[in-house]
Amino acid sequence: MSRSSRRLASVLSAVAVVALLASACSEPTTDNTLTAQNGQSFDLSPQQSGRITTAKVDSIAAELPAAVRDSGTLRVTGTVGTTPPLAFFATDNATVIGSEVDFAHLIGDVLGLKVVRTNGDWAQNFVKVDSNQVDLFVNNVTVTEERKEKYDFATYRQDNLALEVPKDSTWTYKDRKDIAGKKIGVSSGTNQEQLLVDWNAQNVAEGLEPAQIFYYQNAADYYLALSSKRIDGYLGPNPSAVFHVASKKESKIIATYSGAGDALQGEIAVLAKKNNGLIKAVSDALNHVIANGDYKKVLDRWGLDAEAVTSSVINPPGLPKKS
Repeated sequence: MSRSSRRLASVLSAVAVVALLASACSEPTTDNTLTAQNGQSFDLSPQQSGRITTAKVDSIAAELPAAVRDSGTLRVTGTVGTTPPLAFFATDNATVIGSEVDFAHLIGDVLGLKVVRTNGDWAQNFVKVDSNQVDLFVNNVTVTEERKEKYDFATYRQDNLALEVPKDSTWTYKDRKDIAGKKIGVSSGTNQEQLLVDWNAQNVAEGLEPAQIFYYQNAADYYLALSSKRIDGYLGPNPSAVFHVASKKESKIIATYSGAGDALQGEIAVLAKKNNGLIKAVSDALNHVIANGDYKKVLDRWGLDAEAVTSSVINPPGLPKKS
């Protein structure tokens, strides 16, 4: 599939998801506003007039490499998903909005730089960083020990997963043994897939039936499978599940997990090329907005307050390498 075809497919899928969510909202006020069942409103417009802004901090901006500071721009890359609220197309089907976009702009504000965002496939974003086409990758990137060999990280959210089930499901979850025999959807190549595979291996070793794993690559497919009860549950990123549950009447979250598994709290972080001189300024910018309250406003704007961190940490322990 060509890049233009992939982009068109992504746009159409995102439009379908936004339309699906909007149709289930309690009282949408405009075509650009989605009002969730819990009363929270989400701005889906390309203008994003409610985006949180903050003032430049000269002392933090001074920490930037001279070339970046003098350029006046902060080049950011990310992936456009089909599931709000991380990074998705606004109602004009062209402008990328979401929590990850807001965080990039907030960092740019503190550093006094205009954010210029480009979009790429997941793997392309790493290539863009490697080749110095961009300064930062800001899009739900998990810190891993393997990635730390090539990149620097500044954390800004917890990496949590959620098990989403139909609203009338009687399934109660206590631990991994409760997935035995269940039909669970997941996206391939993700941390959550690895978590399910590991749980299955442990359960089988203990004489339990493995869960049946079903693979989906776009939101429309797994939401349909969930609503039609072809699967018992879907394991995916917590932010997407929170947004979906808040916007629809048909599902609920019965468990959340660290994206790193039981041994470690996973962390979502801004990614920069290792030793390029950017990460301290980025981390200090994040700590500044955490302290002044603007960080919380971004989380609240997208319903992600449960993923807040108390400080931005540079290169924390990450997901261990796969054996």
